[in-house]
Amino acid sequence: MRSPKDFFRPLAIGAPDPVREIPFRPSRMIHFFDPSNPKMVAKVPDLAPKVDILLGNLEDAVAAEHKEAARAGLVEVGRSWDPSGGTQLWTRVNALDSPWVLDDLTTLVAEIGDRLDVVMLPKVEGAEDIHYADRLLAQLEARAGLQRPLLLHAILETARGVANVEEICLASPRMQGLSLGPADLAADRRMKTTRVGGGHPGYLVREDPPDGDVDASRATAQQDLWHYTVARMVDACGVAGILPFYGPFGDIKDTVACEDQFRNAYLLGCVGAWSLHPVQIGIAKQVFSPEPAEVAWAKRVVEAMGDGTGAVMLDGKMQDDATYKQCQVVLDLARSLAERDPDLAREYDL
Repeated sequence: MRSPKDFFRPLAIGAPDPVREIPFRPSRMIHFFDPSNPKMVAKVPDLAPKVDILLGNLEDAVAAEHKEAARAGLVEVGRSWDPSGGTQLWTRVNALDSPWVLDDLTTLVAEIGDRLDVVMLPKVEGAEDIHYADRLLAQLEARAGLQRPLLLHAILETARGVANVEEICLASPRMQGLSLGPADLAADRRMKTTRVGGGHPGYLVREDPPDGDVDASRATAQQDLWHYTVARMVDACGVAGILPFYGPFGDIKDTVACEDQFRNAYLLGCVGAWSLHPVQIGIAKQVFSPEPAEVAWAKRVVEAMGDGTGAVMLDGKMQDDATYKQCQVVLDLARSLAERDPDLAREYDL
């Protein structure tokens, strides 16, 4: 049994001390790009200021014959990366059971470990996966002489991963957050959908028959296949003090449904979502930023509540310590976004 006192000691001699709290920086979108594509790499300087997180993808969507090129392309990006702009640089490495992941980690930590913020691990199934990556990263950080530890982000893509989600979140101080991986998870669960994220027209509820007439016209409502998984992921992240993200929405053209799905995740507690195409960047930025009217109301409640105890009435609505805490969540997010976005600072009057 591991002592709690040892949890925040480095796992390798000379490695940096683990973090004690996960920093919450603007994280409305994790924008994926393929580092094996020279045209995409050339666009990075223009793209980086527009996103909160830029992720060099080494795993899915990169063909086997392009894996080394993708790794080299990300090293090129990292060497010229300017972290002063506030955008985070992440990578998604190949799965732990792949023949590429060891080279991914050893190369990236040695070459650009001081520029990377987070390593995203696909198909995490249990705490043992995090323990392995945790120890390996500590060894590599010590060898590279890094002054700060890299953080880990796990993707829920298997039924076993969902079943073990709490222990995954609590497996290491490096754990930064979780993302939903709906396509792989659907396949692993044997769900009968070929969509990447979003609802399904066949997954619905129907009104009861009027006067017992089952043949009468009845309204239906499409349901969200991912509600349970996202809610469980959010709760597990809340317990561990880490950050939940919605994953990809695959229908690039359906911007309306993408916005709806992102908003559902935002309301449930997710801090951001993946963007697979530039058109989704603006959607994520809008959805995961509180509305100015919501921020103004939160300010009113906090100002009226003073120290947050007791209860007050505002516009006929009771406000107490619970609503005070809800409003603090909105204000904390608004302030962090306002520090990075002057337009939002003006809209929020912060």
